[in-house]
Amino acid sequence: MSLRLNKEEITKLLPHREPMLLIDELINIKKLFSATAIVNVKKNSFFVQGHFPGNPVMPGVLIVEAFGQAAAALTADGIDKDVYENKLVFLMGIEKARFRNPVIPDCKLELHIEATRSHGRVWKYKGEAVVDGKKMADAQWSATIVDRK
Repeated sequence: MSLRLNKEEITKLLPHREPMLLIDELINIKKLFSATAIVNVKKNSFFVQGHFPGNPVMPGVLIVEAFGQAAAALTADGIDKDVYENKLVFLMGIEKARFRNPVIPDCKLELHIEATRSHGRVWKYKGEAVVDGKKMADAQWSATIVDRK
């Protein structure tokens, strides 16, 4: 367990790779409880050209995906390595998601996430997406730990 994970360390925990690995860092980690994920939304991010030409916005579904990746990294980093070996964290459901402001490229998106409950292999989380102190989105979701095939 660490207090900070860089992108290379995150790739050791998650199966995601470019361009779908959205989180660049995980900071302020409190083991199995909370963390802040950093997503550097760039002008050359893969979605910019098509969403929307001339007026790019990070798709809400990718914000939710980034929430899921942050939660998976928090969980994978916190549980015993022998338990997590050959396992994956899969998104199960999105109970609530609200998109309050558009996320425009050339910003640092902070995802403040918290594990709210765990029961066996099922975990529940909540989070807020923030840019420069302004809430952009929030969500609640659940995930499960499954065997890697």
